[in-house]
Amino acid sequence: MTVAIAPSEESAARQGELDPVARDARDFGAYARTGGWAFALKVARSVRPGGQSADETPKVSAKEFAELAGCSPERVMRYYKAWDRAADDGVVPHFELLVPGADIELPDAEVWLTYYVSRSSAASERGTAITQAAEAEGIRPTKALEVAENPTALRAAILADPSTAQAARHALLDRVKEDPALQAELARDIARTDELKKAVATESRAADRIGYVRQIAEKGQIRTPAGQTLDAPAELRSEAERHLSLLDELDEGEDSGEWATEAYDTMKHLVVETVEADPELRVQERRTKFYNSLQKATKVFEELTFDDADDIYEDDMVQRLEDLQQAIGSAIAALRGAAPRQ
Repeated sequence: MTVAIAPSEESAARQGELDPVARDARDFGAYARTGGWAFALKVARSVRPGGQSADETPKVSAKEFAELAGCSPERVMRYYKAWDRAADDGVVPHFELLVPGADIELPDAEVWLTYYVSRSSAASERGTAITQAAEAEGIRPTKALEVAENPTALRAAILADPSTAQAARHALLDRVKEDPALQAELARDIARTDELKKAVATESRAADRIGYVRQIAEKGQIRTPAGQTLDAPAELRSEAERHLSLLDELDEGEDSGEWATEAYDTMKHLVVETVEADPELRVQERRTKFYNSLQKATKVFEELTFDDADDIYEDDMVQRLEDLQQAIGSAIAALRGAAPRQ
């Protein structure tokens, strides 16, 4: 499309015949079709490229053009650089081919934002990283840069809008995987906030319970109350798979706690029934439980020291140890009485 950027005397005379509303409408239509290209062309055909002297071209420097326009040279150069990037991609002609006052066919307005960066922060290392991330997400870098420069606005959006908060949560989770410093900061925030600590504890408990069910469903193994790891019967594994499928079908935002508790309690009950239904397994479970208790008691007693017995002595301590000695003697007698005769 050809857009009249610098009207000739004849066209200017015709424009003078139009009323102000009609002129505004025509100018608006031209800008609506081409967007920033209309203004970029003014810069590209009037500002001389680097390396050209004033004697070689009627064009002026970016500083002179800015003074004539009543704006900053930085603003002029943003349009200049956008045109330069587009020229490198073959979207528009290079500066040397443009003549002051001459019109050319301009790209559509939508293409403009691919090349134009309105914020100076885009040139910084931080801005470059934000630009690259925005391009990877398929959005315009200008949008991401604007958000990054307005953290208060971002905070307001997160506080007011659940969908924005959800997007922020996903972004933080993606970021935290590769940012140890952020991991530590979030951990400290959670540890210092009672509500978050409780929520984490609740979710951890639910995750552990789901893990218990998943172990049975996917690995075909059960863990008995005494701590034995056994192959799960087919019926029990099938039931675990059923509960797991229900858990996996929950929506992302849906509370899994109640479902996890029900699945966990059901599977624990079935595991106990499985153990009780097998006499040999039942005996092995009791034996394992006994050994576990004996090991814990032994460890606790071994940790006791009597180097400072004079300082800590109390009659009650001796009485408790004597009671314990009697209980141990009874246990030994019971076990010896149950030992197979040779």
